[in-house]
Amino acid sequence: MKTLLLPPPNPKQQAFFECRRRYVGYGGARGGGKSWALRTKFILLAFDYPGLKLLLLRKTLPELRENHLLPMLELLNGIARYKKDERAFLFPNGSRIRLGYCDSEGDIYQYQGQEYDVIGVEECTHFTLRQIQFLTTCNRTTRTDFKPRMYFTGNPGGVGHNWFKRLFVKGRYEPGEDPDDYAFIPATVDDNTVLMRRNPEYVKVLDALPEKLRQAHRFGNWDIFDGQFFEEFRDDPNHYRDRRFTHVIEPFEIPADWTLYRSFDFGYAKPFSCAWWAMDYDGRLYRILELYGCTRTPNEGVKWPPDKIFSEIARVEREHRWLRGRKVFGVADPSIWDASRGEAIIESADRHGVFFTKGDNKRIPGWMQVHYRLQFDAEGLPMLYVFRNCAGFIRTVPELEFSTTDPEDLDTTGEDHIADETRYLCMARPIAPIVRRGACELGDDPLDLRKN
Repeated sequence: MKTLLLPPPNPKQQAFFECRRRYVGYGGARGGGKSWALRTKFILLAFDYPGLKLLLLRKTLPELRENHLLPMLELLNGIARYKKDERAFLFPNGSRIRLGYCDSEGDIYQYQGQEYDVIGVEECTHFTLRQIQFLTTCNRTTRTDFKPRMYFTGNPGGVGHNWFKRLFVKGRYEPGEDPDDYAFIPATVDDNTVLMRRNPEYVKVLDALPEKLRQAHRFGNWDIFDGQFFEEFRDDPNHYRDRRFTHVIEPFEIPADWTLYRSFDFGYAKPFSCAWWAMDYDGRLYRILELYGCTRTPNEGVKWPPDKIFSEIARVEREHRWLRGRKVFGVADPSIWDASRGEAIIESADRHGVFFTKGDNKRIPGWMQVHYRLQFDAEGLPMLYVFRNCAGFIRTVPELEFSTTDPEDLDTTGEDHIADETRYLCMARPIAPIVRRGACELGDDPLDLRKN
C-alpha cells in the first residue's frame, strides 16, 4: 500500500489538529491555510478511528471539487478508494469521508436522518445559522471511543458572519450553549509558512486591498467587513468605562432629570423591537434597555399579539428602577396607526397606557441621522451609546449591509428591526454631523481662484 506523506503543519494548524473541543473554529483571514488544515484533519481522523463517519462540506459543488476533491484524489490515490456515485472516500479500516455541498437553503435536507461522527464546514460564513443548526442534529454517534465534533473554517463577511462571530470570536453564549464546547484558533497569512515561502507576494495583494477588505482579509478583523452599512460602529470592551472610541459602554444609574424615550417597531412573524433611551444634557442618546421579540433563530419573531407586546412594555415601565414613575416619550413606526385591515395596532398600545407619536419614516435622512450620532468627535465621544446589556442592538446593527439596488439604503432582507426603531428616534431628535476641520489636499488651482 502507498505510504501517506504529509508536510508538517504550522503552529496554528498544529493547534487545530490537537483541539478536541465539540466545536472548533479556525481561520479568519485569507491565506491562513484553512483548506489544507481541514481536509488533513479529516484524513488523520479517518486513519486514527476505524469505521469513523465524516462529512466535509463546501457551499457549492465547484468549490468542493477544486478545494477538496481534486487534492484528495491525488493525495489518497492508492490509499483510500473513491466512490464517485457517493462522492466518498472509503478507507481500508472502514472509515468514510463524504464530500457534500449546500448551495441553497433546501440542499441541507439531503443529510436529513443521516449520522456523522465528524462534520466539517469550510467557508462556513457562507452558510446560514439555520443550515448550521440542522447540521448539528446530524452530528451524533453511538461510539464509546469518540465524541462527536464539528469543525468550521471561514472569513469575515457573508450570511454566516454573525453567528460565527458571536460563538467563536466574541464568545457570547446563549442559554444551552456550553462555553467549554467552543474553541477558536485565529490564523492569518503570516501563520502560513508554506505560502509565505512559496508565494510571498500574496501579502502585497492583501495589503493593497481597500481598507475595509484589508482589515477583514489581511488581519481577520470580524468587526469590519465589505458592505457593512454602519461601519462606524465600535464595540471595544477596553473602553466600556471611559466611553472613548466605543459605542458599547457599561450601564450606569440614570440621572433623575434626564429625558427618557421609547422607540418601537412592530413585528409578528418577524421580530418586534422596543427600546428605552435616556438623553443627557448635551443631547447624547443612551440605549439603556430593550425588549426584542426574537426567537433564538435570528430574524424570527416570537409571534406575540399586540396586546401581549404592550402589556409587557407597560410592565417593564412600571417595575424597572430606571423607568418606574417617570415620563417616557414614545415614537413609533407610523404604520401602526393603519386601521385599513381592522383595529390599528396603536389602539392596543393606548389601552395599556403605552403612548407614541408618529415617527418620521424617511429612510435615507433617517439613516444619515443614525450615522451622525455614531460619529466620534476629536475626543472619541459619539452622540449615541448602547449599554452592554442591549444584546439585540449589539448583535444585529453591526451586521447590516448595503442594499444591492439602492446604494444609499440598507438591505431590508437583513435583521433591521432594531435599526428601524433607532432611526425613528434619531429622526425625532435630529442633530448636525460632526465637521472635522483641518488641512486637505485640494489639487491644482490653474485659474488662481484660491486665496492665500
